[in-house]
Amino acid sequence: MRLRPVLLALLLLPLAGCDSIGGWLPWGPRQPQPSAPGPGGVKTPTEADPGPPPVLLEPVPSGLKVESAAAVARCRQLLGLPAERRTPAHETNYGSRTDRDVWGRRLIAKPQLIVLHETVLGEPDTVALFSTAHPRDQDQLSYHMLVGRDGALLRVVPDGKRAYGSGMSAFGDVTQRTKPGQVGSINNIALHISLITPPDGRDDRGAHSGYSDQQYRSLAGQVLLWQGAHGIPLTRLTTHAAVDRSHSRYDPRSFRWDRFDLFYQEAAERCGWQRFNNQQAGL
Repeated sequence: MRLRPVLLALLLLPLAGCDSIGGWLPWGPRQPQPSAPGPGGVKTPTEADPGPPPVLLEPVPSGLKVESAAAVARCRQLLGLPAERRTPAHETNYGSRTDRDVWGRRLIAKPQLIVLHETVLGEPDTVALFSTAHPRDQDQLSYHMLVGRDGALLRVVPDGKRAYGSGMSAFGDVTQRTKPGQVGSINNIALHISLITPPDGRDDRGAHSGYSDQQYRSLAGQVLLWQGAHGIPLTRLTTHAAVDRSHSRYDPRSFRWDRFDLFYQEAAERCGWQRFNNQQAGL
C-alpha cells in the first residue's frame, strides 16, 4: 500500500529541517518592529527589537591543505565511484551561502563540516519531495547528496549552495544566526549527505536493518572527496542526531561507524590522503 504524499513528507520532516524556527513550532517567528530612538538618538533595545544577538563561535581553521580540482578528480577515478546522477532540488528548497548577517557581521560561508543523514523515504519519493516547490519556510528541505541502496550518488544541491538539512542545529558551540526570528543553524557551513533508508526503516522506529556495503563504500569515498576539496578534517564528520538542537532528530539510525571506517581507511590509502584522517569523527 502506497503512503499518500502528505504522509511521506511528514515522515521525512522529523529527520530534516530548514533554517526557520517555524519548521518545528506551531507559530512562526515574530516580525521585529523598529524601536524608538533612546537618549542621544541611540536605539534602545525592546522586546520587539532586542538588537543583534551576541557574536557566535566560529570553527577554527583546520589548517589542512585544499586539494586541486585535478587531484580530486584523480582520487575519484582511483576510488571507482559512480558518476554523480543529477536529481536537482527545486530552487525553493535551497539557498545561497551568505558571508554577512543582517547586522553586517562577517560569517564563514564555506563548507567546514559534513553531516550524515538518512531519508526515511525511498529514493523515488525523496527525489520527488525535493524537486517539488515548497514556498513556505517550514516545508523546505534538501541535502547536497543522496546515497542510493546500490551506492549510486545523486546530486541534489551544488556544494556552493546552502542545503536545508539541519534547521535548529549547532556543532558543539558553533552555529550561525543570520537575522531576527531565526534560530541558530549550521547549514551555511555544512555539507549534507543522506543515505536512502532500507524498506524496513521507512517509519519512525528507533532502528532498522542498516545500510548496504555499497552505501558505506560510496559514502566513504564522497566524504574523502569533500575533505580534499574543502580541507575538512575527519573530526568534522558528524550526524544529524549529534548537531540537532530541536531534540527531535535522531538520524542516521542504525549507522555503523566501524563499517564506515573500514571503507574510509581503504579510500584514504588508495588516494594517499591519510592526512585527512585524524582518527576520530565528531560524535
